[in-house]
Amino acid sequence: MHDIRAIRENPEAFDAGLALRGLGPRSAEILALDEARRSKILAAETGQAEQNRASKDVGAAKARGDDVEFERLRTVIASKKAEIAALDDAAKSDDVALRDLLMLLPNLPLASVPEGPDETGNVEMRRWGQPRALAFQPVEHFDIAGVKPGMDFETAAKLSGARFVVLTGAVARLHRALAQFMLDTHVSEHELRETWTPVLVREEMMMGTGQLPKFGEDSYQTTNGWWLVPTAEVTLTNIVNNETVALESLPRRYVAHTQCFRSEAGSAGRDTSGMLRQHQFEKVEMVTICTPETSQAEHTRMTRCAEVILEKLGLPYRTLVLCTGDMGFGAQRTHDLEVWLPGQNTYREISSVSVCGDFQARRMNARFKPAGGGKPEFVHTLNGSGLAVGRTLIAVLENGQTAEGAVMLPEVLHPYLGGKTMLSAQGVLV
Repeated sequence: MHDIRAIRENPEAFDAGLALRGLGPRSAEILALDEARRSKILAAETGQAEQNRASKDVGAAKARGDDVEFERLRTVIASKKAEIAALDDAAKSDDVALRDLLMLLPNLPLASVPEGPDETGNVEMRRWGQPRALAFQPVEHFDIAGVKPGMDFETAAKLSGARFVVLTGAVARLHRALAQFMLDTHVSEHELRETWTPVLVREEMMMGTGQLPKFGEDSYQTTNGWWLVPTAEVTLTNIVNNETVALESLPRRYVAHTQCFRSEAGSAGRDTSGMLRQHQFEKVEMVTICTPETSQAEHTRMTRCAEVILEKLGLPYRTLVLCTGDMGFGAQRTHDLEVWLPGQNTYREISSVSVCGDFQARRMNARFKPAGGGKPEFVHTLNGSGLAVGRTLIAVLENGQTAEGAVMLPEVLHPYLGGKTMLSAQGVLV
C-alpha cells in the first residue's frame, strides 16, 4: 500500500510511477478523498472543543440559577454530540474508501527498472551455461519414454480435472529429491531459516501480501473463508504481520517448501500440455524481511540464491530484469530466472525474485525499532522462488534426455536417489 504522505508531498511523481505501470493519474482523486477525510476530522475536533467548553459553562449556569442559559447550553451540547458523531462516521467512511483505493493500486517501480509495456521490454542481465548440442530432436518432458510411466495426466483428470498430474515411481522420487536438494542448499549454504507453514490462511493474510482484494479470482477460497496459498510468500511474509520487530532480528531470511494452489484465471489455452502450468504444484519459496537500507543488497543476494540452484543442477538459464509493464503487483523491481527447455527450444520462467520495499509492510503494519530508539519504521520485504519444483523437474528431464528416451540425472541429486544416476527409458532409476 502507498504512503499517503508521499502522495501529498509529490503527487506528480506518484502519477508518473503509475504511468510506467500503464495506469492513468490517480493523485487528484486520492488527495480529494484525503482532504475530505481530514477536514471532517478537523471539524469533529473543533466541535469536540466547543462541546467541552459548553459542558464547563452549563455547570456554571446552573450554579448561578440561569435556567435560560442552562437550557441553551444543554441544547448546544446535544447538538454538538450529534454533529461530532456524524462527522466521525463520515471520516471513518472516507478512511475506508481511501484505504480501499490505495489497496488496489500497484507498487511503483524503482528508477533502475527499464521502461516497457510488456515482456518485450524485459532486459537480459546475464546468462549461464550452454544448451547441449543434441544429435536428435528433443521432446517435451511428457513425451520422454522414461518419464511416461511416472507422469499420469489421465488419472489426474479423472480425479480432479484439467491441469493436474499424478506422479509415481521414479518420477515422484525425483520430484521429491529436487525439493529436498533445494531446501538443503538454501539452509546449509545460503543460511536461510527453514520454515513449515500452513497452506490455509485468513483473508487478511492474503490482503497483507497483495493477493487481495484485486486478484481474488487467481486463488481458491474455502467455504468457511480460508484461502489456499498461491505461494508460501503469503505465510512467510505475514509472520511479521502487525508486529514491531527488534532491529537486531533483521534480516530474517526464510525458506519453505509448500504445496501451492492457483486457479490460473486468464490462462485458458496457455501451456495446457504437461506440468508447466498446474492448479496444484510445489515450490520452495524464499522470503526476506529487512531494513530499508539493506533491501537492494538482499535482492541481489536472493537472486543469487536461486541462480546457484540452477547452476548446481547444470541447467542453462538467463536472468532478466522485468520492465515496468511486466512486473507483479507488489514489486518495485523483479528479476526473472528463465531455464532452457530443449523440448520447447526456448527459455521459460522458473523463478521470480522481487523486492517490494515497504509496500507489503504498510498493508501488514509490519515495523521495526530503529537503532537508538525513535519512531518505529516499516520493514522492507522480498520474495522469490528457489525454485518452482515442478518446473525444475521439467528442466532436469528435458535437459538430461537421451535419444533412447532415458534421462541422465544431475550429479548433485545422486545422493538423494540412493546413488542412482539415470532414469532409464523404461522409467526406472538405475
